[in-house]
Amino acid sequence: METQKNKFGNWLKNSITARMLMVGILIIVLLIPLSYIQSLIVERSSRQESVVNEINQKWGNEVLLYGPILKVPYKTYTEKLLTNSETKKVTKETIEHTNYAYFFPEELNIESEINPEVKQRGIYKTSVYKSSIKLNGSYSKPNFNSIEANDKDILWEKATVIIKTSNLKGINNQVEIALNKHNYSFVPKYEQQDRNIYNKEVSMHKLETSYLDKEGLISKKGQLFSINLTISGSKQFKVIPIGRETDLNVKSNWKTANFIGEFLPLNNDKITDDGFNAKWKVLHINRPFSQEYFKHLPNLKEFAFGVNFMIPVDEYQKSERSAKYGFLVIALTFLVFFLIQSISKIPIHPFQYLMIGLALTMFYTLLISISEHSNFLKAYLIAGISVIGLIVLYSKSILKTFKFPLFIGVSLTALYTFIYVIIQLENYALLVGSIGLFTILALVMYASRKIDWSF
Repeated sequence: METQKNKFGNWLKNSITARMLMVGILIIVLLIPLSYIQSLIVERSSRQESVVNEINQKWGNEVLLYGPILKVPYKTYTEKLLTNSETKKVTKETIEHTNYAYFFPEELNIESEINPEVKQRGIYKTSVYKSSIKLNGSYSKPNFNSIEANDKDILWEKATVIIKTSNLKGINNQVEIALNKHNYSFVPKYEQQDRNIYNKEVSMHKLETSYLDKEGLISKKGQLFSINLTISGSKQFKVIPIGRETDLNVKSNWKTANFIGEFLPLNNDKITDDGFNAKWKVLHINRPFSQEYFKHLPNLKEFAFGVNFMIPVDEYQKSERSAKYGFLVIALTFLVFFLIQSISKIPIHPFQYLMIGLALTMFYTLLISISEHSNFLKAYLIAGISVIGLIVLYSKSILKTFKFPLFIGVSLTALYTFIYVIIQLENYALLVGSIGLFTILALVMYASRKIDWSF
């Protein structure tokens, strides 16, 4: 019995197969703390997003403008057959309905000056802004020819102008429209919103004027209008190009401009030393919707365009991508120690492998914690140098020589550098990663060619 135990102990101590099994088991065990670290990164990213959203909600959310839109009610009629139960006589009853027609401006010129500032809560930052917006343009006489409505059925005296926006809270002035030499104030009109928790669309709120002057509205001449807005917002500023010709000009002192949406600025000199001055021109032929709608106003948010003022925070995304390579780092590091042990015959205890693996997992906790207070490159350098230095010093006490710890330090430095390069790349990440892994495989095959693999 003791002889069998001694044989089993010698097999565990001297067999390459036993060491390979031990290393494989330790790698699987270390996947547990790696999974917790990845969960920590997701949790911190969610925390950052919730804090930013809370700041933005208190200040004012993103601004999306849809309007001004001319709203004209009109009557339609349907006939219903009624049968008398006693005489069986059939009569016709005409039922009157009130519908609404919506007309977009012929010209829509929007000039906006937006100067964001950074708000901070704890370690989290977001950008908010105050904007001054001027809308000018003109309407032509509403055309009902497409539905063949009689002029007597058009309720010109009940026509209004509406604006839809995603941010009522941020409006800082009394909103009025100057139209046909009259001023009309906008008031909020409640509309039922879709409260589905899975609906990620921005909610739109409606502002509407009182009834417009009929005489000016039915004039054949173009009716000029102007609106002034001052809005506090965050994240983005976007407009929907509802004019037959829409011109947008946005000026800002924001240095990192990010233009978003269906249309991009036309001017090549939009980026300046002081910020940006972007200009758009969108014609009705450039968008797939018409100038008038009857009965229903369409949802055109997908055609909005503008500027994104959000502060890019990609430290969590980079940390998460880095943690996905944790299995590769641990496996390759253990492989280096395994090859050194097999070539030099220096014994390495499983506990020592475990300590080295835990040191490798500590890299990611250091990375995420330091990157929250600094940039990703600095955090990566500090975490990498700390972990590599710790492992080199620890391996010096195990291997008793300088050449093997030095080789381990160089290998880890090359591996972390390789992973950092992959993280920074987008279009060539797969190509570089494939070439790098092929090179690593070739080096391992070359280093292991003279090992005695006998059981």
